Amino acid sequence: MNKYSIITIIAIIVIISPFAFAAMNIIGSQQLEYRWYSPGTFSFFTMLNHGKTEFCNTLPFWMTFQKFEVSVYFTDTYLGSYVVKPLTLDPLSSGVQEGIFSSEDISNAQHTFMNFDFEFDSGDIRLDPNQFIVVTQTDTPILGFIPYSSTTQISGFEFDEMMNAEDLTCD
Repeated sequence: MNKYSIITIIAIIVIISPFAFAAMNIIGSQQLEYRWYSPGTFSFFTMLNHGKTEFCNTLPFWMTFQKFEVSVYFTDTYLGSYVVKPLTLDPLSSGVQEGIFSSEDISNAQHTFMNFDFEFDSGDIRLDPNQFIVVTQTDTPILGFIPYSSTTQISGFEFDEMMNAEDLTCD
């Protein structure tokens, strides 16, 4: 092999590497599992007071996200968002990161969250759980500057079950 072939191969590897890393992050963000740091203790009211979330990278390569955001809506009214800082996860491992909840109408969010926590713990139904929607968004920029987001919309009850999960793939 001559030196030009070696230089060409090295150049190709250098050019392809950032795109491969970005593709791994995109795939990883779509396969990401998560739950509340203390399994079985999640409630929307505790999320409102901040807290830690455990993330599980289910894939055999490194994965990074810039932001993980949980936006909560009731009857199309935005109640607030729980945002987690950037995190890098090793292959087939988990990591814990602190999140911060913010809301423009914190008293409305508190009241709504306490009602749904009561309902989801086998209490009386006071508010329609079909109107309680959670949107999760994982931001993973491509090459560090091209925005890419993976967004999922689920019911508040499904989100409550996910956050209270006893086991993740990484356990």
